[in-house]
Amino acid sequence: MRRLVLCTAFGLLMSVANARDFGQWEGTDPEIRRWYQALMQPDNPAVSCCGEADAYWADSFEVDGDKYVAIVTDSRPDAPLRRKHVEVGTKIVVPNHKLKYDQSNPTGHGVIFLSRGDYVYCYVAPGGV
Repeated sequence: MRRLVLCTAFGLLMSVANARDFGQWEGTDPEIRRWYQALMQPDNPAVSCCGEADAYWADSFEVDGDKYVAIVTDSRPDAPLRRKHVEVGTKIVVPNHKLKYDQSNPTGHGVIFLSRGDYVYCYVAPGGV
């Protein structure tokens, strides 16, 4: 019985989130660092939006029918931990269930969190500081 409880607890811990901290937070304002680390996916609140290594500024946007289109405005050089480069001006359709609007945004930027294959983890609109 004890073994079952330990295996279950370990399994739950392993499935929580894939966020990484390899020192990428060192140069970040502590308030903003906490915001990034606490941000959870709107359609799956038990899973992190990931972190700065997956985040690109997207201060511009368009609305195309019922679709929200984020436009990458991040001209920062790629961080060492960033998975890939996304060109300024790249337009990314944000699924409605990935729009994050239940928390303020202290960064002053729209932020889109992307995987390698352009899967959108979360999008937080600019403003709302």
